[in-house]
Amino acid sequence: MYRVLATEALAPTIARLVVEAPLVARKRQAGHFVIVRADEEGERIPLTIVDARPDEGTITLIVQAVGKTTKQIVALRAGQGLADVVGPLGNPTPIERLGEVACVGGGVGTAELLPIARALRAAGNTVHTVVGARSRDLVILEDELAACSSSLAVTTDDGSHGRKGLVTDALQRLLEPPPVAAVYAIGPLPMMKAVAALARAHGVRTVVSLNAIMVDGTGMCGGCRVTVNGEMKFACVDGPEFEAEGVDFDELMRRNRTYVDLERVADRGACRDSAQPS
Repeated sequence: MYRVLATEALAPTIARLVVEAPLVARKRQAGHFVIVRADEEGERIPLTIVDARPDEGTITLIVQAVGKTTKQIVALRAGQGLADVVGPLGNPTPIERLGEVACVGGGVGTAELLPIARALRAAGNTVHTVVGARSRDLVILEDELAACSSSLAVTTDDGSHGRKGLVTDALQRLLEPPPVAAVYAIGPLPMMKAVAALARAHGVRTVVSLNAIMVDGTGMCGGCRVTVNGEMKFACVDGPEFEAEGVDFDELMRRNRTYVDLERVADRGACRDSAQPS
């Protein structure tokens, strides 16, 4: 069992967990993820390693309660644990010294963005960050991102915090001449597609982190297939970061909806079980 040492609610459905995993903490780099299981019967869930403290033997994970298993994980308290934590997996984010860069996060993708923004800043870049959410209560890690960014713009769909609008509205200003050298985007697939299209129109490359369906995280199952430049890639071993120019976002969005109905059934079953008297 991998003990949960601390938990914190960041938003109504989002929690930060500090987990004891010394071997993972020792090897983790920005962009790496782990595959976790809540219990021995649970499904495998990929989660980005948001932070690691090798001296303390801990990693930090941020989880949004969406389906049955993520709700189980968000409900964990200090002293409880995860059945499995496998990693670090994937390739670390390619970090270069480029000058001025933009980091764009949407929703819980902001959690995945934080280690990348920190690594880009540590490499000597000037980091401009844009984060977006549906409403104020879903904006997370604002202070942490401000600490590693030269500028931070927050957008909300309803205008309850920051600027009303989309992340692309704020990114537009960073792409005006002279534009930033590169954009790093993480969030919902439609958001990443829109960010990449906007940056491409200004001649700026975009690196995206693809949140494909994963099972084992080692390339054996083929569940995380993505098409990049007309070739099949596996997000878990070839990514999770890719140059957005060649990504078939439409295909990936269709594939990610494959199990939506089954997830609803599993979630309803879990709700019924939790309502039964013990």
